[in-house]
Amino acid sequence: MTRRIYCDNSATSFPKPDAVHEAMLRYAREVGASAGRGAYREALECAEILSGCRARLCRLFAAERPESFIFTLNATDGLNLAIKGLLGPGDHAITTWMDHNSVLRPLNALHRRLGVETTFVPCDSQTGLVDPERIRQAIRPRTRLIACVHASNVTGTVQPIAEVGRIAREHEIPFLVDAAQSVGHLSINVQELPIDVMAFPGHKALLGPLGTGVLYVRPGLEHRLDTVREGGTGSLSEQPHQPEFLPDRFEAGSHNAIGIAGLSAGLEWILDRGTAALRRHEEQLIERFLGGISGLRRVTVYGPREPARRVAVFSIRIDGLEPAELSAVLESQFGILTRSGLHCAPLAHRTIGTYDLGGTTRISFGPFTTLEDVDEVVRAVSRVAAGAGVVAV
Repeated sequence: MTRRIYCDNSATSFPKPDAVHEAMLRYAREVGASAGRGAYREALECAEILSGCRARLCRLFAAERPESFIFTLNATDGLNLAIKGLLGPGDHAITTWMDHNSVLRPLNALHRRLGVETTFVPCDSQTGLVDPERIRQAIRPRTRLIACVHASNVTGTVQPIAEVGRIAREHEIPFLVDAAQSVGHLSINVQELPIDVMAFPGHKALLGPLGTGVLYVRPGLEHRLDTVREGGTGSLSEQPHQPEFLPDRFEAGSHNAIGIAGLSAGLEWILDRGTAALRRHEEQLIERFLGGISGLRRVTVYGPREPARRVAVFSIRIDGLEPAELSAVLESQFGILTRSGLHCAPLAHRTIGTYDLGGTTRISFGPFTTLEDVDEVVRAVSRVAAGAGVVAV
């Protein structure tokens, strides 16, 4: 078997545009320096790479100013910064059952350490959608954070973040969006949407390398957000405390400059093509997959059926096969690469009823996935389903 079809883009995107590799190679061979650590040409060029990446982020999300985008290690790092920077002893937070462990675990850690209480709002078992009114009803006098995943990494469900954000804004509660599965898939205008803080990775649909992520902080909120690490910034070195201005307030230590160079090239690729065009392609993939797989016997597909209400992340099960078995068969017999299990989202699997079944097999497409690839995946699932219970491997 020579052809392999990558269907794990919700873990990290593959392949990347050639320009991403070229930008990283150029940094490694010709720049090499760290921004803010010298006045020589290479250090200044590194600073230009960082500022250029921020400028592209500002364009993509229609933000007011580039410095509102803080570079992090990944989305998890940004979510930890936001959650731990906004909550203190005795505070209350609200999130949903569809959220990822990158939100659930920091909140549980703060419960143990500081007595932070969290309300986990249940979601619809068929669609995975949260009812914004249930979030409103969960608000308490000590509520200091509402956190919501934008698109589920299990079912692809797109949550009504505009409505949730308006409720948060009415009560003057910071609203944190986990956009790990939505940036690069959906158009997001941070001035039109009531988003206060938004964390996302650079290595998924933004097509950058692993080890890159971003936290957007709405202008004015940075002073309500405490730092979680401090250190060298190359600025105000004479001061004993972290600078107050962005982005230095939250960017302690040397940057992953080579990764940011690659991320910037990925952003340029996306901006050149436009999020609307990329979304049209994704909706075609969604329609093709759901149209081909939904009628198959013994196959269950979870999440919304309407392309407009989801991204191209699908959880499936075949009667008679464990999720790990299905992934193994798809790779060994058809060269299709998927991920099985609970996908770091145990409450999401409890919501759709797959937690006690060992989770699901996840299939996720990216911008380089073709309709022919989708057809191959559907044919493979169909063949496995036809033999389920007879030949497992």
